[in-house]
Amino acid sequence: MKTEQQYFEEGRPLAVYMDEMTTKKQESFHVYENFTVPADDEFITRLAQANVHILGITEDWCGDAMMNNAILRKITEAANVEVRVVLRDADTELIDRYLTNGGRSIPKYLLLDESGTVLATWGPRADLVQDYVMGEKAKLPEAGSEGFDEAQRAIFAELTTQLETNTDFHLATYSSIREAWFTKLTS
Repeated sequence: MKTEQQYFEEGRPLAVYMDEMTTKKQESFHVYENFTVPADDEFITRLAQANVHILGITEDWCGDAMMNNAILRKITEAANVEVRVVLRDADTELIDRYLTNGGRSIPKYLLLDESGTVLATWGPRADLVQDYVMGEKAKLPEAGSEGFDEAQRAIFAELTTQLETNTDFHLATYSSIREAWFTKLTS
């Protein structure tokens, strides 16, 4: 069984991955080009000084990954921390170690120390985004009923738009990552 560090070493740099995306690339770059890391945040300083690196588990068809990868890239560029990503569907052994409510939800980010030990994880969504998604899904008719497929496509299209353009979602994602990792960087 491969270690998280081995997956990291085999992964692609996040910037290269984003350049090579074939789905949701334009939307991801819209987030990347428009999100600004909050100024004077001690989190960035601690992250920069912590001697850590990050392994991401992702896929380019995923709306959450489209937004979150762009925000993580901005965070790690500000802190000069290396991020590499692997594809969830290419090798499910890794994601199966980090299930969310029993599912292979992505993206999932692993904060690794210099030896490759997992210090903390984050993903797939900030609470604000999760609440929005669950609220929208609650509006769907019963699965399999007439109109379900059309309603689901409409909700997913609107979700993609919200993930791309909703700056409250972007800031909530930043804050959620910060909250999950800040104390791990000082202990």
